[in-house]
Parts: sequence; structure tokens; C-alpha cells
Amino acid sequence: MSAFHIPDFRRLWLAGLISTAGDWLLLVSLPIVVYQQTGSTIGTALAFLIELAPPVALAPIAGRIADGSDRRRTLTGVSLVQAAALIPLLLVRGPGGLPIVYSVIAAQAALASIFEPTKNALLPTLVDRNRLLSANSLVGLNENLGRLVGGPVGGLLLALGGLSAIVVADAASFLLAAALIAGLRARLRMPPATVTQADQAPTGAGLPAPPPPHRIRTALKSSGLRRGLLVLFIASVAQGIFVVLFVVFVARALHGGPGEIGLLRGVQALGAIGAGLVLAAAARIAAGRLIAYSAFAFGLISLAIWHGPHLTVAEPVYVALFVAVGAPGVGIATGLTTWLQKAAPDGRRGAAFALAGVAAAAGEATGILIAGTLGDSIGLVSVLTGQAVLYLIAGLFAAGLLTDSIGQPEGAGHHDARRRRLARRSGAPTLGSSG
Repeated sequence: MSAFHIPDFRRLWLAGLISTAGDWLLLVSLPIVVYQQTGSTIGTALAFLIELAPPVALAPIAGRIADGSDRRRTLTGVSLVQAAALIPLLLVRGPGGLPIVYSVIAAQAALASIFEPTKNALLPTLVDRNRLLSANSLVGLNENLGRLVGGPVGGLLLALGGLSAIVVADAASFLLAAALIAGLRARLRMPPATVTQADQAPTGAGLPAPPPPHRIRTALKSSGLRRGLLVLFIASVAQGIFVVLFVVFVARALHGGPGEIGLLRGVQALGAIGAGLVLAAAARIAAGRLIAYSAFAFGLISLAIWHGPHLTVAEPVYVALFVAVGAPGVGIATGLTTWLQKAAPDGRRGAAFALAGVAAAAGEATGILIAGTLGDSIGLVSVLTGQAVLYLIAGLFAAGLLTDSIGQPEGAGHHDARRRRLARRSGAPTLGSSG
């Protein structure tokens, strides 16, 4: 049965769809506003880099909030603050408003760095483990639906109503999302029993221990988590290179303009939506295998795109290739999210996703810097070839490191195996045995 049959999951999914569509209104509009005010690609690149700093700086705080708070209240509160943080954009009038734009980008990124780990830590409490990959694929689906709707609408609203129209629409999306999340009924806070003895300090009088001060460091003790973060970092470096050089590739190699850039960026969502629907139905594929296969496919399709202009620059060919590359992109994201959720117990899941935010931001920043420094010196296609090879390397690491079982938190498998051996010696039956 699909995770969509669970009422609380449906509410969270719909809230995510509305909020993501609003996010894409802003993601499309603010880079255009920055470029219009500065006329500089450096100013636009700075906007992307500003967005990457908060996940790194706030990781310890985000992990503690995600693991130690009522997650429903946290998500509701963050959504309300996100709506309020848009208001300063109404004061932007010309180039003098650029500091306001950068400040809002930083504020939204900071709030998202709390929202995302909390949401990802919450999801496994709403669905059982067998439906976790289905749930994550549906979340990926709504992100791409939001992108497909929010991107074009954002451009249209900016053209017709200016930045004020974007602010009103995006704020409304955050308020609707907050209302939906506030209506969740399930238990959304980490149960005290899931905090391990190693995480707790004696408090006396039978009182519960306070939130552990080094939850991030404790989460990193999981080898499964460390392996997943390594694959995420490699894929994020490749993504950072793409963010900078995609526009340059379309302009130089395909001789395209803004229309072609928008078209090729947008059609990726079509492949992603198709893949999300397939994964939602085929929920039993192992997360590690899904990551490996998807990374290999992404790398090979990317090589075909970057070297395709040697054969043709026909637009339909690249539309088809960019639709195709959207599918393995969802596979990588869904597989990694599921892997990390299973690699960490509930008491450390928020910290795990805060660390994932750090790995993704650090990797993307590395890729942006590589693209910016090497794109002209060694050649556009050479750097993009390296980007595709990074996905192949990520696939190799995933195949070698992530294809073992992570159905339970680290250490549980060892204790279960020991229990079964003792049971066999004593002649006692064990759960799951066939007699």
C-alpha cells in the first residue's frame, strides 16, 4: 500500500507541494532581480553562495531542534517565520535594495536549514519502514511538481506584477503550508526511549536527560551515515559545477538564449515526475542499489549531453536528454534520503540530516568554485566532463559502500544475530523463523 493512504502523510505532502511551488517563485525571481540590478554574473553567483552558508553554520542547532522539539510545532513556526521574512523585499526599489535581497536569501536559507532536517526526521514517524522509500519518492514528486508549476508562474508574476507579486504569492504558500502542518495528529517528537544510553548523562531522581550537547558528533559514529554523506558530497560537487556552467553550455555550445535555458531547465522536472511515480509504486528496491544505478545513469546521460554538440545541436535532442536526466536525479535524491533515514535512529535523525545539509552545501560550494576557476582556463567541456565523471564515481562508491542492509540502526543487526544464535542453542523459537 502506498504511503499516500496515510492521512498525516497526505497533509505533509500537500504542505510540501504548496511550499515548494512558493519556493520556486522566489528561486526563479531573485536571481533575475540580482542580475537586473548588478548586470554581473558575479553578483548572481554571490546569491547562490550566500544560500549555501546557513546549512553549514547552523547544523548543530538544526540537528538539536529537529531531534529535541515537537516537530509539528517547529515546522509550523518556521513556515510562519518564512512568510514574515519575505516582507523586507517590498522595500526593494532599484540597485540600492540589493543588500535587502541578499539578506532575505540568507534568512530563507537559514530557516530552510532548520525546516528540512526536521521534516526528514519527521517522515519516518508517519509511515512504516516498508513504505519509507515510497514516501520519499512521493516527496520528491511534489518537489518536482512544485518546480514545474512555480518556475513558470514565478517568471510570469515577476513580469506582470514585479517583486511585490512574488512576495504576496510566496507568503501565502508558507501560510497555507503552516495551516496544513498544524493539523497533523501523529506523535511528532522523538520518544525518550529512542535516546541511547551513550547519549544520556545521569540526571538523578529519575528525571529525563536533557538533549545531548554533542548529538552531531554522536551521529557521525554511524559508519552507514558516514558512507551516505560521502556519496552525497561527491554528487553535490557535481551539482555545484552544473549550477554555474549549465547556462554557459546552453549559450555557447547550443547557441541558445533565455528561452532555451528555461526550457531545458524546466523539462528535467518531467523525467523526475515520471521517475517519482515509478518509485512510489516500486517501493521495495534497496536504497543503496537505487543510488548506485541512478548515479551511473546520471553520469552517462550527462556525458551524452556535454559531448552531443560534436554531432548535433538540434533542440529536440537536448529536450529529450534533459527529460531523461531528470529521472536518475530523483533516484539519487530518494535513495540518499531513505538511506540516511534508516542509518540513524529517531533520536539522532535530525542531526543526521543537519550533517547532510552540511555535506551538500560544502560539496556544492566546492563545485561552484571549481567551475568558476577552471571553466575558462581548461575549457567548458573539459570541466563538464569531469562533472559527469563525478557522478560515475559516486555510483561506484554507492555500489561498494551502500549496498549492504541498513534496515535497522547500526549495531542492531549484530545483536539480533547473536540473539538468534543463542535461541538456536537453547531450542527456543525466534520471530521470523520458518520452523
